[in-house]
Amino acid sequence: MFILLVFVLPKRNKHARAQEMNIPKIINTYCPKCKTHTEHSVSILKMGKRRALAVGARRHEREKRGYGGQGWPLQKKFAKTTKKQTLKLKCKQCSYTIQKQGIRLRKLTIGGKT
Repeated sequence: MFILLVFVLPKRNKHARAQEMNIPKIINTYCPKCKTHTEHSVSILKMGKRRALAVGARRHEREKRGYGGQGWPLQKKFAKTTKKQTLKLKCKQCSYTIQKQGIRLRKLTIGGKT
């Protein structure tokens, strides 16, 4: 007589990655200018103001001009619910700034309480 034991593990969500993350204000990491590990201050990279005289902006305005309604399909459904946050690391010794691509998160807090 055989006894078969079956253990049922809980299903792991495919998207079970942390949705919120705290990052310290100061990180010790490699500086390519100093060529050694130094302390870096951390901030989130903000998008700059768009240039009105850029080629793409000028083309966009030209396509919108005149009659004929909307000239291209408007995006109604977005595939992603999060975006990748880019970290800006500034060396405290030489003030050299590097950018580090982050992971997808809903909320990124710098220097927050854990």
